[in-house]
Amino acid sequence: MAAELDNIDELLEAYIPKEKLPEVQRILYGGVPEQIEFPAAVATTTTELDVEIKGYEFGAEREQRRPPRLVTIATIQNKIVEPTDAPVLQQMASLHNRISDITRVAASAGVNVLCYQETWNMPFAFCTRERLPWTEFAESAEDGATIRLCQKLAKTHRMVIISPILERDADDVMWNTAVVIDENGSILGKSRKNHIPRTGDFNESTYYMEGGLGHPVFDTRYGKIAVNICYGRHHPLNWLMYGLNGAEIVFNPSATIGGLSEPLWPIEARNAAIANSYFVAAINRVGTEVFPNEFTSGNRKSAHRDLGLFYGSSYVTAPSGARCPGLSRTRDGLLVARIDLNQCRQVKDSWGFRMTARLPTYLEELTEFLHPDDNVDDDE
Repeated sequence: MAAELDNIDELLEAYIPKEKLPEVQRILYGGVPEQIEFPAAVATTTTELDVEIKGYEFGAEREQRRPPRLVTIATIQNKIVEPTDAPVLQQMASLHNRISDITRVAASAGVNVLCYQETWNMPFAFCTRERLPWTEFAESAEDGATIRLCQKLAKTHRMVIISPILERDADDVMWNTAVVIDENGSILGKSRKNHIPRTGDFNESTYYMEGGLGHPVFDTRYGKIAVNICYGRHHPLNWLMYGLNGAEIVFNPSATIGGLSEPLWPIEARNAAIANSYFVAAINRVGTEVFPNEFTSGNRKSAHRDLGLFYGSSYVTAPSGARCPGLSRTRDGLLVARIDLNQCRQVKDSWGFRMTARLPTYLEELTEFLHPDDNVDDDE
């Protein structure tokens, strides 16, 4: 079997003539931002950890009345460490250790806000429809072991950390949740997955349903951030609401496979950034996770033991529509982006998307669509 393709962007660089590459990148990606040069110690550590690191700068025009609002954000994509039949606590501990190591690298690179991938501390086992042992990975979003670790990391490194987990609440109801922790180690709040897939092997509604927390935006020291978890990226109104609530950066922690969504992946986060005038960081896990027992999903496929290849390719995109090259499709990686949040308002002023949105018109038409009987004349 042929090796998996590692990186589309590197293929472009390898096979498109050097003099034509910038124009190709401008057309495909809105241009590629300047690369960040990391200290030698950072590069050495990532090599030792076998972690790819890339960094890019997204600037804004200089203004006379506002200083630059510079923030360094980052995402981590990773494989599971232990096999899925290892003891639950052993699997969790291995991921805690792995992500702690990469988080320390992020801190050395000057990161202010760091987001992990969807349910990062466990295999993405929701394809199996089995309860045990997978529900044993669920934990409190207030004082679970994973959240306590993230609080310690956030306080130690003075960074905001977004930790997506499988949450078990006080009533033993599970949720797909992202916990936002500020740079002092305090929990700012949480955001839950608003849209749950029911396609292919993504049998997630066996474990949790749609969240009811709406579209919270967290006002941090480093800007206003929101978390649109995984499948929510397919719903434009979901993205819209985070923008209307004031988000300047939206993180999209995901777990998605090549056979299902890869052609959509480079497009959706970028579309959201353009339409809503905010930055988006799209994060996907990597690797193929093989489970102890075969499963089927009523989709006429033979019984199998894996969901498919999680293709990584995490990237950051700006309100202007520019995006950076993605991380590897196959390797653990840390993607760093230095951004100027002034670009959000500058793009709003330039394109006028918020000014021309005509939201009251859509409110009226959506109301008519959702409540057609309210428009029927009583005399009819």
